[in-house]
Amino acid sequence: MNAPLRAARVATFVYFSLCGTLMGTWVVNIPAIEERVGISHATLGGLLVLLGLGAFVGMQVAGRLTDSLGARVVVPATGVLCSAALVLPGLPHDPWTLAGALMVFGFCNGCLDVSMNAHAVHVEKAYGRPVMSAFHATFSVGGVLAALVGAATASAGQSPAVGMAAMGALGIVIALVSARALLPAAPTVAASAVATPTVAAPAAADTDSAREADSAADAYSAGEVASTGKMGKAGQVSAAARLGTSGRIWVLAALALMVMLCEGAANDWSALHLKDVLGAPASTAAFAYGTFAATMTIGRLLADRLVARFGSMAILRYGAATAAVGIAIVTVSPWMWAAFAGWALFGLGLSGCVPQLFSAAGHADPAAAGANVSRVAGLGYVGMLAGPAVIGWLTHFTALNHTFVLLILLCAITAVAAGVLRTDSDRTRRARRARELAHGSR
Repeated sequence: MNAPLRAARVATFVYFSLCGTLMGTWVVNIPAIEERVGISHATLGGLLVLLGLGAFVGMQVAGRLTDSLGARVVVPATGVLCSAALVLPGLPHDPWTLAGALMVFGFCNGCLDVSMNAHAVHVEKAYGRPVMSAFHATFSVGGVLAALVGAATASAGQSPAVGMAAMGALGIVIALVSARALLPAAPTVAASAVATPTVAAPAAADTDSAREADSAADAYSAGEVASTGKMGKAGQVSAAARLGTSGRIWVLAALALMVMLCEGAANDWSALHLKDVLGAPASTAAFAYGTFAATMTIGRLLADRLVARFGSMAILRYGAATAAVGIAIVTVSPWMWAAFAGWALFGLGLSGCVPQLFSAAGHADPAAAGANVSRVAGLGYVGMLAGPAVIGWLTHFTALNHTFVLLILLCAITAVAAGVLRTDSDRTRRARRARELAHGSR
């Protein structure tokens, strides 16, 4: 593996961590900002719609810009903008100003998110093996750091604007320093194959392992086209295949909406759940989100190896099922320790879901990775950032913890629909496992 590619991977880690820290800084300050502005849970849910709308628009803009200008230009620029916009939600004292601040911050965050994910797809294709979940793990690392800083500032009684301004200034520096290491353009299929000789199995290895390794290399360096269509002579997806790809992209987007609505509920309501439902102090309640983010980080650090072994479909299916169990515990438990355990299980289950959906979208058509990721991420973030408004609206009719029944249903639907990620690699892996079982039974 050459040094520029390794540097690009490290830079991608940095930008994911930056994005997670910026969003986490906003999340952990939600209770304080809500109290200072003097709004209810329901009103806060309505304001989050604007944050989600801004993110959706930003993603569509950044997706096309990334395909045309390249991630090396768009990612650092949006990193600077998002860092600068972080302080805005910490300044208002009235709902109208907060609404405008959230829309601007959402737009900048959406631009950074989709551009860095498009670059991550290029890096993953160049590596020729699953690496997307590790990138998303560093996003969660940023959330954990933000939770720790937020808890400290809340205990010290500092204004949210102070911590948010300091974090934003640091983010601007990080975004500028990391820019040079990014890949200048999307790697071609041929270049990806050359850059990833370690994916192929050694000549002395058994033929089944060699075929599995070759299948993995083909799936990632050729953009998972086995499940969406054939490559043309120039390494581009054919027009007929692109039509099939478009339909699959929107299915992935619908699943992303459901999964990321669940993530958004944890981001925006986990601390408030402990504070309002279980009576925890604000400093303790902040660790509900930290617990969720920590287990999500652990899960994503492990997910790439699990994907290589079991396939992305299995990670999505069993992860969503695990998340359903976790949020069910949160819904019914009257004990604080059980609520922490439920949020932890919820984060662990969801940890590998979104990276698989984003990766599948980006690999579907290498020439339009940014646009496809923007569609999936855009609809997903409508769920993540605007979806919690549904939770806020439901609090008009029932207790906050009872609204989480919706999240249980969404996780169950996702588990059932996970077959959309099935690829030729999964079929090869299943056939290999069947041969192993047949050989063992003799």
